[in-house]
Formats: sequence, C-alpha cells, structure tokens
Amino acid sequence: MLITRRLEFDAGHRIPNHNSQCKHLHGHRYAIEISLSGQVITAEGASEQGMVMDFSDVKRIAKERVVDAWDHAFLVYRGDKPVLDFLATLPGHKTVVLDVIPTAENLAKAAFDLLAPAYHDTFGNDLRLERVRLFETPNNWADCTRQGA
Repeated sequence: MLITRRLEFDAGHRIPNHNSQCKHLHGHRYAIEISLSGQVITAEGASEQGMVMDFSDVKRIAKERVVDAWDHAFLVYRGDKPVLDFLATLPGHKTVVLDVIPTAENLAKAAFDLLAPAYHDTFGNDLRLERVRLFETPNNWADCTRQGA
C-alpha cells in the first residue's frame, strides 16, 4: 500500500549561476508530498489499525524534520558568498545554509535524506519512505525516490 501526505511552505532562494530570472533573489509557495509504503496495520485495537501510518504522524514528522525549518526561510547554497554575506547583515534572519544549490531537485533529495530515517517500521508493517515530491510551482516539481536517493 502507498500513502501520501502533502504540506506547503514558503521560502526564498536563488540559483546563483542560472542564465535567467532564477539568478535573482525570489521565493516560492512550495508544496512537499511524502509517500510511504507499507502493509496495512492489522493489530486489533491499535489506533492505527487499518492504516499504513496515521496521516497526522506523517505530518508531524515532516514538520519537525523539514517544513518548520524551511518555512519562511531563505534557502542558500554555502558557496553563494554574496548572498550569505548579505543575509548576515539582517539580524535574526531565518537562513538555511545548504551544501547544494537550492534547486527543486536538490531540495527534494535533501528532504528525502532528512525524512527517510524518521519514517520507520513500528508495527512490523515494512513502513518506508518511497518518494519525496517537491513542487517549486504548481507546474514544476522534482521527485526523489528511494531507488534514486
């Protein structure tokens, strides 16, 4: 069985070497979908009986590991020194420094890596993270799958 939970957050970024508009500071209303596979839990009387995982737990973990950290932050590549220097002049600014350029592809992979260890089997139902889909816009997204991670 495969289940998916979607959450949204707002964040800024830039692609430093891009040949178009994305080289400028800008932001997006991102959406992230977390897809998990596993067997339906059959433990009689368990709160999760009939589920792969409670959707509220999927949400809680995603918020703790990714969404709350990235929401209303500027996602900046460690090698983008001009932007890092600028952001340092803004006291208390919420900045997330990444080891990769914050493209949709790299953000999907970073989110997958942050989330995969948190979704683990607790009912013997072979629960595991299968895919993180990160929407940069409603028409553009990147998928990081377990096989591609």
